[in-house]
Amino acid sequence: MNEQLINPFGSLGHPTTVQTSLYAYALFARFDPSGRYIACGQYNGSASIWDLETRAEVRSLVGHVKSVTNLDWSRNSRFVLTSSKDWNVIVWDLASECDPLQRYATIRFDSPVLSASFHPGIVMMFKRSKIIVALLDTGEVYLVDRRKEYRSRVELVEEVVDSRSCSSSARVSEADDFLNRSEMTVARFDPSGRYIFVGTSAGTLLVFNTKTRKMVARYRTSGAGFMKGIEFSKTGRRFVTNSSDRTLRQFNVPNFPPSSKDAELIDTELEPIHRFNDPINRTAWHSMAFSPNGEWLAGGAADAATHKIYIWDISNDGQFATTLDGGREALTHLHWHPSKSCMASTTRMGNILIWHSPSVERWGAFAADFEELDENVEYEEKEDEFDIEDEEEIKRRKMKAEEEEVDIDSLPNDPVQYPINADDEDMSWADQEPDEDSQPWKMRVLMEDYHHFDAERGL
Repeated sequence: MNEQLINPFGSLGHPTTVQTSLYAYALFARFDPSGRYIACGQYNGSASIWDLETRAEVRSLVGHVKSVTNLDWSRNSRFVLTSSKDWNVIVWDLASECDPLQRYATIRFDSPVLSASFHPGIVMMFKRSKIIVALLDTGEVYLVDRRKEYRSRVELVEEVVDSRSCSSSARVSEADDFLNRSEMTVARFDPSGRYIFVGTSAGTLLVFNTKTRKMVARYRTSGAGFMKGIEFSKTGRRFVTNSSDRTLRQFNVPNFPPSSKDAELIDTELEPIHRFNDPINRTAWHSMAFSPNGEWLAGGAADAATHKIYIWDISNDGQFATTLDGGREALTHLHWHPSKSCMASTTRMGNILIWHSPSVERWGAFAADFEELDENVEYEEKEDEFDIEDEEEIKRRKMKAEEEEVDIDSLPNDPVQYPINADDEDMSWADQEPDEDSQPWKMRVLMEDYHHFDAERGL
């Protein structure tokens, strides 16, 4: 039953139990922005799109020769990006009529690609599928722009300040600069797309301006080791990091001054608002995810013997809420649904567990005068309740009701709006030369049996 009809004024809760599982041979799984489809990457280099309503595979993306390392959706779900250990990033167009689906674009790098993602766009109306950030196995991060006017591939380089100099603008020599740089381990756009946040092996957080490709800030976190992950809330006000010290840290996103040639590099300590960990078992974390409203945080435990998800209540000062147990298949990845209290967790055996929050059906939500009864009662018929009405009048009312279009398939998923200044070049720059990710479009859904694809992929 529709969650908003049951409790239209209630806040979004967290999932509590497994609703279903998909046997997808998956390494990880991510919902699309509409929440209807889920995509997963596989060991053999392929990816697949599943329909959550029919629980069936509807498209297969075969293009990599080694395992897929990351996957991202465009805003309107038309484009899918996959990165792989075969040194390639491939963009797929799901609106294509080709069968099997052909590559829309391929970006080749000089080493295995650990992750890649689309630019999120200015106001989250649609992602910019032509602007991509990629993290390589060598610890390098590249910003790739496929637009004709701005076509480029630029490495994001950490600027090292000479600690022996009193001036914050002093730079070390090129050789010392190379030796003092930390290996980059994770890279993410912030939800506005204005900045790129990069985590390093030294536990520092680097922030780059997307338009200028220049580093604007370096933040140090005491006690944090190798940074393994960064996740932002949907509003972009908070983010959480995953470090090798087995602690998740939540921060408020800092404010940065407008970009200029004379702007000084921010180099300071960043203090977390909350720290989340397992003080008893000292569990490490594979992944984490915010709920759509940002009030809940889920952490996937890196336990080889169990499948556990820890839930914290952010709205209640980060208090621990509960632990979800998914059995004995170890967890490898976790992703929260974009608009519901629903999550997808991936097991080491390749199964995708879909978690939901079952609710008591309240039929009174459909009609204000509907009364639920605990036991049978004798009903008193009204005098004119079953009188025969004029058939022409009944027909006229039915025809009028049938003319109204009723959407029962989709949920409201209003994009987060960010304030835009027409003179802000950092924001307007990404809006030039828009891509084809626009509504309406239709995906050609193939209902055939996919056993022949499995045979080709050796499954």
